Amino acid sequence: MYARVVRFTGADAEAIEANVAAISANPEPPEGVTATRFLFLTDKANGTVVAISFHETEEHMRAADAVLNEMSPDQPMGTRESVDMTEVALDLTPA
Repeated sequence: MYARVVRFTGADAEAIEANVAAISANPEPPEGVTATRFLFLTDKANGTVVAISFHETEEHMRAADAVLNEMSPDQPMGTRESVDMTEVALDLTPA
């Protein structure tokens, strides 16, 4: 399992809410993105968003990265500070 982790800073709280609502209304990934799961972590008070997409293979993650890098959110989400492409080493769900 692989994860693409993107961090945005300086986002407006209303823009965060608008983007989360838009994604929730249309949860299918964009064409060319074969993610198995998306996770969005938000800190509206500090204008921070962390968007994580999970992929079955490194190739799927890199293909999704190429597609997602060409996209822009409907509402500005601040500045994209980083994009990390990682292997998921451990995924625990407590009993």
